[in-house]
Amino acid sequence: MAGMKSLAKDTAIYGLSSILGRFLNWCFVFLYVNVLKTTAEYGIVTNLYAYMALLLIILTYGMETGFFRFANDKQEKDPMRVYTTGLISLATTSTLFFVLVWLFLSPVSRLLGYPGHEDYVWMMALIIAIDAFTALPFAYLRYQRRPIRFAAVKLLSIFLNIALNLFFILLCPWLYHIHPEWISWFFDPDFLVGYILVSNVISSGVVLLVLFPEIFRVRYRFDRQLLSRMLKYSFPLLILGIAGIMNQTFDKMFYPVLAASRPDAMSELGIYGAVYKIAIVMVMFTQAFRFAYEPFIFARNKDAGDGNKKSYSEAMKYFIIFGLFIFLAVMFYIDIVRFFMPATYCTGLKVVPIIMLAELFFGIFFNLSLWYKLTDRTQWGAWFSLFGFVITAIINIVGVPRFGYMACAWAAFVCYLSMMLASFFIGQRVYPIKYELGNALRYTLLTVVLYLVGTLVSIDSLLLRLAFRTVLLVVFLLYLVRHDLPLSEIPGLKRFVSRS
Repeated sequence: MAGMKSLAKDTAIYGLSSILGRFLNWCFVFLYVNVLKTTAEYGIVTNLYAYMALLLIILTYGMETGFFRFANDKQEKDPMRVYTTGLISLATTSTLFFVLVWLFLSPVSRLLGYPGHEDYVWMMALIIAIDAFTALPFAYLRYQRRPIRFAAVKLLSIFLNIALNLFFILLCPWLYHIHPEWISWFFDPDFLVGYILVSNVISSGVVLLVLFPEIFRVRYRFDRQLLSRMLKYSFPLLILGIAGIMNQTFDKMFYPVLAASRPDAMSELGIYGAVYKIAIVMVMFTQAFRFAYEPFIFARNKDAGDGNKKSYSEAMKYFIIFGLFIFLAVMFYIDIVRFFMPATYCTGLKVVPIIMLAELFFGIFFNLSLWYKLTDRTQWGAWFSLFGFVITAIINIVGVPRFGYMACAWAAFVCYLSMMLASFFIGQRVYPIKYELGNALRYTLLTVVLYLVGTLVSIDSLLLRLAFRTVLLVVFLLYLVRHDLPLSEIPGLKRFVSRS
């Protein structure tokens, strides 16, 4: 249980930056959909950031996980050599990427579908180059178990990005309306999508400056043979990452092409991209858990023993429990979202439960992935992701022309469910772990019952409906406390419960 408390503590701290940052950016969705002139403009934002997510995976090429693997290797006497070798590699590839995009800016812009908007493309490339390079310094902070500095830098980036968005998206249009002569020398009211990228460029640049101590206050050693081993280990993770991110972004990148026969394809993408963000709450939880879980499993792997497998099983149990709770919480209070989104976007809210469950399946798949990471069989991760990508591509290609973005949502659901099941059954043969399947099934059934009761019972009053659903959430929590999380085990309550 001590290991779980340590993991929970680190997850909470990493989650402060991850969850708070994503939550605040999630709130910005409501700003964008109310300020941008059309749903098609938000479709452009969705499309550009989908490309950015893919390219960021390519330019980090699994180096974060490779760093954790070799820095924690028993035979590696100098972890700093691992860090600086990876840092030099990322610096080289990131710089080369940006230079190539700059040299071929016009053809690249046409290829992406943005001729005449070369400014979008070069800013996108600069953001990707900086973020890919700084990924390893952030991984280094996690390796050093410095979650406070990690969270502080992340939060700085987040709040700066928010401040810049508020300046360009809200303040400047207001000033332009009352005194255009004050800001017309730098502000263009028709360039709002571009200012979202400008804000990101500035915040990424500031993060790079803040991370200078982790970049320059180290003794650099480059080992070509070590890099070769790191790349060999990480290459399957790159394939995994590409296939994985394609599972998440294929629909958003290629929707304008797949839905070309549908009227207003880009507007549909804007609606889908906006409501998809609501499900980001599950992604927040998964990412916060991931930041703490990777260092946790590799550090634990240094010590042999079945106790490690018990810790992995407990981690999976609590991940599923809290993931199901998050699903219920989002779905029970989704009516509140309708107050903050224009009616044109609310038509897409029907995809939210499908996407939420899909992201939960993906989080479970990530937890299961430890078996091939700890046994150095990372090629399996690539195979699973490629398997999922084939499912995603087929369902999108066949379904989008007829069913629009509903096909995108079901593609994600089937993809992640299939990957989760495949990884579980194969993993149990290679690296068997006794997961508490009965416990997971009980919580799943409880969640299904509560969800059906909460959504099928018709209550006209919004306040009464929310109150009723809150009672159902409390039922879930009471079951959790009764069976798997006694109050005496919760930090801060232990002393109070003991006295009682």
